[in-house]
Amino acid sequence: MLVLITYDVSVITSEGQRRLRHIAKVCVDYGMRVQNSVFECEVDPAQFTFLKQKLLDIYHPDEDSLRFYFLGKKGRQKVEHYGAKPTPDIFRDSLII
Repeated sequence: MLVLITYDVSVITSEGQRRLRHIAKVCVDYGMRVQNSVFECEVDPAQFTFLKQKLLDIYHPDEDSLRFYFLGKKGRQKVEHYGAKPTPDIFRDSLII
């Protein structure tokens, strides 16, 4: 399933800056950054449960926020992108390794 993960982390302290980097690093492990604090993650239910718990363990509920949008298996068909920095679709585009 495709899950869109967005977050807003308070970075007024060095601890907040650390949380921001840590949340981004966890999201990179499961998906692709499509905007500064927005990731598209293609995960199965077990992976999502693990990913969600990791993020909930990192964020600070009084200062930060996390949002999960469940777009489902056909979620990529619901995405329209306009403007700069188009994101490659790792499931449809060719990758050269």
